[in-house]
Amino acid sequence: MSIDTTAINRRMSHFDRHDEVWLFGYGSLIYKVDFPYIERRPAYIRHWVRRLWQGSHDHRGTPQAPGRVVTLIPQAGASCVGMAYLIEPRTFAQLDEREKNGYLRFATALHFGEERTAEGLVYIATEENAAYLGPAPEADIARHIAASSGPSGPNRDYLLQLADALRGLDADDPHVFDIERHLVELIGHERGGH
Repeated sequence: MSIDTTAINRRMSHFDRHDEVWLFGYGSLIYKVDFPYIERRPAYIRHWVRRLWQGSHDHRGTPQAPGRVVTLIPQAGASCVGMAYLIEPRTFAQLDEREKNGYLRFATALHFGEERTAEGLVYIATEENAAYLGPAPEADIARHIAASSGPSGPNRDYLLQLADALRGLDADDPHVFDIERHLVELIGHERGGH
């Protein structure tokens, strides 16, 4: 059963007195922007890596057969490239609903190039949440994704769109790109290719 984090996130008061807040997106928030924002720009955060280790019971899978979506895992010295959005705090009501399947809000430093930084917020599904699936070989994750679908569509679309969006940001993400390679091979076999 999934865990709904909406109520926990709404209690976060760290940015209550701000008129504008930077939000860091590293998964579907890069390419599926269904919320209002003031400004958008590429950014990165330090000491985190993107991993397809979170279950999706509500978007790319079902409670009975969750799909796989990204979360962030701590890794010293790493950088995670994504997209930053300057938003009004009232937008969090919509985002908390979208990210309710195990994701919690965390304050973080966002980096815009080498010079500029800003404090912002990121949604992370930690390994303590009930929807966490954890690590697996990339080929196994690709098979899982190929077989999963939910209210937001096939899990494969999520991965392929994410990989394209990362290329658009010139982001090198071996984990995502390895899984994409395995998935493309699977799709080729399904269609009677090689």
